Amino acid sequence: MRQSQLFVPTLREAPSEAEAASHQLMLRAGLARQLAAGIYTYLPLGRRVLRKLEQIVREEMDDAGAQEVLLPAMQPAELWQQSNRYGVYGPELVRLRDRHDREFALGPTHEEVVTALVRGEVSSYRQLPMTLYQIQTKFRDEKRPRYGLLRGREFLMKDAYSFDQDWDGLHRSYLSMYDAYNRIFTRCGLNYRAVEADAGSIGGEGGTHEFMALADIGEDTIAACDSCHYAANLEKAEHGSEWTASAGQPPGYAELERIYTPGIKKIENLVQALNLGADSFMKTLIYVADGQPIAVIVRGDHEVNEIKVKNRLWR
Repeated sequence: MRQSQLFVPTLREAPSEAEAASHQLMLRAGLARQLAAGIYTYLPLGRRVLRKLEQIVREEMDDAGAQEVLLPAMQPAELWQQSNRYGVYGPELVRLRDRHDREFALGPTHEEVVTALVRGEVSSYRQLPMTLYQIQTKFRDEKRPRYGLLRGREFLMKDAYSFDQDWDGLHRSYLSMYDAYNRIFTRCGLNYRAVEADAGSIGGEGGTHEFMALADIGEDTIAACDSCHYAANLEKAEHGSEWTASAGQPPGYAELERIYTPGIKKIENLVQALNLGADSFMKTLIYVADGQPIAVIVRGDHEVNEIKVKNRLWR
């Protein structure tokens, strides 16, 4: 096609609503245009980029033995109710009713749908293992779409699902996908790191990983060690204690002393009043879980990780 006929509406200046550099460059280069908050139209050059990315993903998925399918975006609510995720998923699940007043959801993910498919078609363990994947539009009603394509309400996603005979087979399938993801991100030229992560509403047992693109902009923080290669999302990261009761009194220990603190309600007030660091104090926060009060105690300079609290209570 001649350049004079190519539909590439570039911009001299970045729109004011574009915060991230990647978002600004994408709009100025004529790759995409915003239709509504978190919803984008991909223009010819942007679609070309997507096709190239899809090709890399397909090649690596196919090499790993996965088979491509295309699952419906519109999903019966009954499937989500069977998995007990219809209420758990929360307001991010886009819900609707058809003309017959039947409930549906626009798929943010496809565990329920692919499980229903395999449940109806696989009748023997001899048909396993099986890994199915797709590249399809997903829908999540984000509370605050931002950063362009990094936090959208409608987006293109590759999702894969493995079905195995036993736990050993599941482990092999997981490692196969783990290696495939490493190859995909390496071929895409990303600076990334695989980190331990919380499975969230998807659930699961055993190790779970997220592949994090390392960048200054984003919403997740990871804890990583270059010596032992440990890396985890802060929601999952474990703290190695420097002191245990068997080791005697902790460093800097002093006998307990009752201190009168009228009007002091925050750690910051204690720091100022007693001229001590926040790490010298403990703070107690009260939560209500299933109608019962729960006390969570952390060091004064730490914040409560509510995801860890929830996982601890639900063990």
